[in-house]
Amino acid sequence: MSWEVSYLPEAERDLRALERRQQLLVLKAIGKVRDNPLPQSEGGYGKPLGHRHGLNLTNFLKIKLRGEGIRVVYKLIRTETKLLVVVVGVRADDEVYEIAQKRREKHDL
Repeated sequence: MSWEVSYLPEAERDLRALERRQQLLVLKAIGKVRDNPLPQSEGGYGKPLGHRHGLNLTNFLKIKLRGEGIRVVYKLIRTETKLLVVVVGVRADDEVYEIAQKRREKHDL
């Protein structure tokens, strides 16, 4: 079963801000994960985030594109089988996760 993918408006801007080659890699990764975005503990591809470094991203998951240093943070909306992309960005320490925390609060996720 393939999950519906939606993006926060800010995440759409994040994606457009990447180089075209990076955009394609991110979209390919999201496409792969959309088939099984569940946490790894449930047999899926998602790597769970939690509460660390003062950031509470419990119930959020990430996709790591290690070669590019890009992270995608997403949340599953299980009642609708929807995957909501919260942030797409180049990893700079915990900046991506700090942005995700701010967007979580802003959008009441």
